[in-house]
Amino acid sequence: MARPDERLTVQREKRSLDDINRSVQVPSVYESSFFQKFLAYSGPGALVAVGYMDPGNWLTALEGGSRYHYALLSVLLMSILVAMFMQTLAIKLGVFARLDLAQAIAAFIPHWSRICLWLINEAAMMATDMTGVVGTAIALKLLFGLPLMWGMLLTIVDVLVVLLFLRFGIRRIELIVLVSILTVGIIFGIEVARADPSIGGIAGGFVPHTDILTNHGMLLLSLGIMGATIMPHNIYLHSSLAQSRKYDEHIPAQVTEALRFGKWDSNVHLVAAFLINALLLILGAALFYGVGGHVTAFQGVYNGLKNPMIVGGLASPLMSTLFAFALLITGLISSIASTLAGQIVMEGYLNIRMPLWERRLLTRLVTLIPIMVIGFMIGFSEHNFEQVIVYAQVSLSIALPFTLFPLVALTNRRDLMGIHVNSQLVRWVGYFLTGVITVLNIQLAISVFV
Repeated sequence: MARPDERLTVQREKRSLDDINRSVQVPSVYESSFFQKFLAYSGPGALVAVGYMDPGNWLTALEGGSRYHYALLSVLLMSILVAMFMQTLAIKLGVFARLDLAQAIAAFIPHWSRICLWLINEAAMMATDMTGVVGTAIALKLLFGLPLMWGMLLTIVDVLVVLLFLRFGIRRIELIVLVSILTVGIIFGIEVARADPSIGGIAGGFVPHTDILTNHGMLLLSLGIMGATIMPHNIYLHSSLAQSRKYDEHIPAQVTEALRFGKWDSNVHLVAAFLINALLLILGAALFYGVGGHVTAFQGVYNGLKNPMIVGGLASPLMSTLFAFALLITGLISSIASTLAGQIVMEGYLNIRMPLWERRLLTRLVTLIPIMVIGFMIGFSEHNFEQVIVYAQVSLSIALPFTLFPLVALTNRRDLMGIHVNSQLVRWVGYFLTGVITVLNIQLAISVFV
């Protein structure tokens, strides 16, 4: 069996996402324009951020607001801060070790462990894809009246959408995703502004509540928000996309600058993702808190935005249409990120390479089988499918420790990171945050059985 250092050498010879790796030229470290450099490095953060705005995020945010008013804004804020920290570690791994997370893990663990981690991550990818399928199908139903079953089957066509985008090259994909994020943000900004939410209530919502730990419903939704915010596949994706910029690796200052602007790119886009999710939660709280559980559904929100009895002067068919259109955009765009992440996981753990369209088709077909089985069991009920989405987001939270512990441990290795190894503070903060997420998952399990 090959030694870890030998496996590490082999992994470094296989470039992560070879078609994208080192494909975008960036300015020299000696050029002084901050804005020019920021634009050159900006993009990977947008692809990662769109994963924080998929239909699963929509549902947990809307349901959190409509059921618990503004209380879960604190969970959303803490989740995005943890995401910023962990995404920075993923960038560090990609920039300094020139490996994605799957490659780095595979270099240091036995074959059987790689298989186990691959299965866990594939299950997480399926959960992510499931939310995209259901969300896209619901958006098609809202916009065009297409039955859920046919809308779900039609999502197979999004393989063609992903292929079309990928033919544009990574830089154009990043631009398309950025425009999509801005579009969705503007739509929700308009709707929240017209909803006239309580500023004091919003401010109070950022103060953590102890009820989150003792109330099963709040804990469940909190973990759903956490799983939808700190998504395992985004950690893998960012560790690879950090390698998409072409710079001179032999100039230490240039490498350090790559990390600096990678962090700027990541944090700016994650703030945008946080704002959009916060707007969704605020919209749910302002319009539907106390109205009744039925309005937490996408259909309920869509209908509610047209109903003056529920939303008053905000009521407008245009508001409903914009809501459904934004849902469709995020459902389609998020599939690009999940496809790339799936390829990273498969190549890194199993050393299996396949065209992205094959990977996308395989993932979608494997996801559709259980979805269709569930659909026939529940009569393709939209409400029941949305509960499936919430539990799928919770499953992402359960999978998180299997991604975060290795990430922190690997960036603590001097033989891998050199002088850029984590400081003592970063090391213990990383382990502490991962430990908290693990404890919350255990607390949820206890609350189910006790």
